[in-house]
Amino acid sequence: MARFNSNQIKQKMRQAEQKLKQQMRQAEQKLQREVDKVNRENKRKVDAYNRRVDSHNRKVISDYNSEVRKRNTHNRQAIAELNRQLRSGSSGVRYTEPEQQLADRVHTAVGQLDPREYDTFLSYARIDGGDVASALREALEELGVAVWFDEVAIIPGRSQSLQMDAGLRKARSGIALLTPAYLTGRFWTERELGALLGKNVLIPVLHNVTFEDVRKYSGILPDLAGFTTEQDSVEDIAKKIAAAVIVDEAV
Repeated sequence: MARFNSNQIKQKMRQAEQKLKQQMRQAEQKLQREVDKVNRENKRKVDAYNRRVDSHNRKVISDYNSEVRKRNTHNRQAIAELNRQLRSGSSGVRYTEPEQQLADRVHTAVGQLDPREYDTFLSYARIDGGDVASALREALEELGVAVWFDEVAIIPGRSQSLQMDAGLRKARSGIALLTPAYLTGRFWTERELGALLGKNVLIPVLHNVTFEDVRKYSGILPDLAGFTTEQDSVEDIAKKIAAAVIVDEAV
């Protein structure tokens, strides 16, 4: 009967253990090589994708900036032509004498101001001026006028009064859409009108009220010149205002 040799068994166990460890290390090294290979390939694909996205974004931005420059050039030319027509009476839309005096004062005053984020601040009473105000804003912006308009500019969840104050500061001029509700002296409209009067660049637009109504409402308005929807369409009024508030930077 063969003798039991414990040392020999232990030696074989150590050898088996070492062999297993070696196999595990080799398997780990192989796996790591595969992981590194996959990571390198993924990085190559991500880098290539990022280059394509970056190139695409640069092109989009370049195209957008080019379009903005073209649009700005077109708007300046259109406004210059509109100014010529309004003052010469060579088109269906023209300034009356009081309107031209107002437009000239506004144009001169705006040209002397520092650049602002908005060309004008549109003040109105929502109860009876919302629809006309929206139409006026759209018509002005189509002509290249940057308009601060509460329904678009005010961000929900933030202080409405602080946002309105910021808009009043940033606007180079103001438009007061005077309606029956506006002339009742509501808190917001009175607050806005007070701030706009401090700018010395205020354009009254009358809707469903007369200059006599405005005279009774307040004696603090700088004058009774302005535009009225009784005489002109909203689109024509927008043209007259745009010609006054947009200053050609090349001039």
